Amino acid sequence: MRLVRFTTLGNSLHSFDRLPAGVAIENVVLRAEDGGESQAVLYTRGGERSVVCFMHPRGDQSRHWAMPALLEAGFAVFGQAGRYLLNDSDFVYEHVLADVAAGCAHLRDRGYEHVIAVGNSGGGTLFALYQSQALTPHAQRFADTAAGDPCALRMLSMPAFDGMVHLATHLGQGKLMLDNIDPSVVDEADPLSCDASLDMYDARNGFQVPPEPSHYSAEFLARYREAQAQRIARIDNIARSMIAENRRFQAQLAATESRHVAHQLSASDRQFMERRAYASHYIQVHRTQANPALLDLSIAPNRRQIGSFYSERPDVCNYLAVGFGKWQTPRAWLSTWSAFASRASTLACLPQIDVPTLVITFTGDNMIFPGELEQIYERSPASDKALHYVDGDHFGHPLGSPSQGIPNQGGRAEVERILAAWLRARF
Repeated sequence: MRLVRFTTLGNSLHSFDRLPAGVAIENVVLRAEDGGESQAVLYTRGGERSVVCFMHPRGDQSRHWAMPALLEAGFAVFGQAGRYLLNDSDFVYEHVLADVAAGCAHLRDRGYEHVIAVGNSGGGTLFALYQSQALTPHAQRFADTAAGDPCALRMLSMPAFDGMVHLATHLGQGKLMLDNIDPSVVDEADPLSCDASLDMYDARNGFQVPPEPSHYSAEFLARYREAQAQRIARIDNIARSMIAENRRFQAQLAATESRHVAHQLSASDRQFMERRAYASHYIQVHRTQANPALLDLSIAPNRRQIGSFYSERPDVCNYLAVGFGKWQTPRAWLSTWSAFASRASTLACLPQIDVPTLVITFTGDNMIFPGELEQIYERSPASDKALHYVDGDHFGHPLGSPSQGIPNQGGRAEVERILAAWLRARF
């Protein structure tokens, strides 16, 4: 039984094979104004006036597959990896925006006339959040994180992008989690706990073992979606209670210092308080491959295959270690994966972003479904905007297999053609 679609979900899914002749490669180390460090790779052929940026919240897109075509089209390309490279468990959006700012400032300082963001998948949400904050007056930017910790955005210089490309962008990791979290989990400490009436992988609710299609009733889906929201809220409460416990003991420690009574505490009492003030808590989020649209192709129909982003058998893979947001600090959960607390909502960020905007959606995407990219396009206030459909899966790979008779009529080569033409016409 094949449980995982890809042997790796690392850079191999995003990397180019080779660069055009004559490309110079420069490794760039960046220090953000808040002190955070990130790294990037700048590719040039010489004489470029515009640079195209790639970045993902946690992934490394310094070798994105579209880069060679953009270099041949006459653009420099800049692939940045932020301070949370390959680290989902501690990721806080409000902090990584300082890394994006450092990258943009570096490119402006080098004299590039235009800096354009190409946000692929989660990179689109990251760039949308950055651009919305960059265009917000300093005093009105976020003063804290979703968890209530201070952040530096009001003190940062945040150069804005001149253009935005959304390539298979989702609506935010919180929305992604809301769609995919398994609401049949009844005990967050038990990965096997299950309310059968809310189990999309129970035959009584319409499930059939893949590759057979499942079908879920409207009544089941309504209950299911409501229960998903309730589980997100439950984990939000767990995260906030963990943070509140830390802060309660931190306040007690501060009070002993301000009253000059620290010497009255026994060593064991002080140790008790210190451990609880600074203990690191983690939330294990069980079973996050449970969107009924993965198996019922009548939900938001497109040309996708049955199965999840990760697996052709999400009913089994739902119980494995892979999946969205499986191991989180409470701060990372609230900033990133909570549908209710995270500020990284692509749609919420759009009203301020009126630079030229290109939206590209893949017709066989099994993670981002029909209507989502259309919403990005429709809600964009840009007077110069375009929407393109390209055949391919979430990574731009061919649809189906030769035995299924589904030819690849676009994919990555078509995206590269659209990108190059759109950029040349404007920048």
